[in-house]
Amino acid sequence: MKNGLTLTLEDDSMKLVIASGNHKKREELETLLAELDVELLTLNDFPEAPEVVEDGTTFEQNACKKAREIALYTAEYTMADDSGLCVDALDGRPGVRSARYAGPNPTKRKLCSKLLAEMEAVPDSERTAAFHCCTALASPDGAIDFTVSGECEGTITRQMRGEHGFGYDPVFYNEKFGKTFAEMSADEKHSVSHRGKALERFRAKLLEFVDLK
Repeated sequence: MKNGLTLTLEDDSMKLVIASGNHKKREELETLLAELDVELLTLNDFPEAPEVVEDGTTFEQNACKKAREIALYTAEYTMADDSGLCVDALDGRPGVRSARYAGPNPTKRKLCSKLLAEMEAVPDSERTAAFHCCTALASPDGAIDFTVSGECEGTITRQMRGEHGFGYDPVFYNEKFGKTFAEMSADEKHSVSHRGKALERFRAKLLEFVDLK
């Protein structure tokens, strides 16, 4: 027990549920957490888990709600994240509605096409945007142990570029690498992305509670 948090260990390994049904997002999170001494589970291991309605007004509210509800269902420590793209010229849209911006079950092409159409008249100098991510850890009893966040600034291109990633990656340009997220390798993207930053902070915070080395 550290700082009031008791972790349930089995064979010296912590069980941690990733509360996500997004295949690519799950792969990304599993890669970023691979070095931790944890047994990672996903919603695929809990096919009857409830679908959490993301009705919060902030990324933190949605992350906490997902973590809390899945933790209560699985009786395991659960991490959940919520992320999205906030475009300055659109007054922060699509924001917390990023995944639902182009309707239910959208493809990245539909998401990017709608965004590019809405920004067609926006000049290059005003196409600034930022990806935001909040990650939460919930105990098996549903209590939120901590949250962390990450941000990555960039600009919105005028056409889709690259085949990797998901969501808005093909239209989000990162100045450091001179590429869109969809043109980057996984390692390049993880080194600068909002989710990569949030997960690094999540790992550090987790290590404050339990010695996983």
